[in-house]
Amino acid sequence: MAKPNTVKLVEEIISPYAKELGLEIWDVRFAKEGSEWYLRIFIDKEGGVSIDDCVDLTHAISKPLDEKDPISQSYMLEVASPGVERELTRKEHFEKFIGSPIMLRMIRAINGVRDFKGTLKSFENNQITVVLQDGEELCVEKKETAFVKLDDFDINDFV
Repeated sequence: MAKPNTVKLVEEIISPYAKELGLEIWDVRFAKEGSEWYLRIFIDKEGGVSIDDCVDLTHAISKPLDEKDPISQSYMLEVASPGVERELTRKEHFEKFIGSPIMLRMIRAINGVRDFKGTLKSFENNQITVVLQDGEELCVEKKETAFVKLDDFDINDFV
């Protein structure tokens, strides 16, 4: 994973172009896979993202990224939707989806269990509170999770 300032710099460069196209930057990731580096930009918008949205943003940001050159090594640029089971990574993601079904995986097991499903109750001070399927509440620090994703929802609820 890249240093956070690389991701932040990329986001600062691309955000005005996304906004102009009516898109929201959901997440930016810069990661090495095998011998290749990938700059992945996940976008969202009201009503969902189309392939045309991905193509339009790719065309809009390619030249500014080349000109400002925030990344020294070569990389593959990918623009995509965060998908139905989108990962919640930022404060605003958690706030937007309070009351939604989520699945989370812990880095270290709690009583022998790493995977949990439930309803996101709150997100405050980087603490996630989930009402589990059995009605119990689980409160964990975000940094203790491997991932938190939306789970089993009707996409029409968010269109």
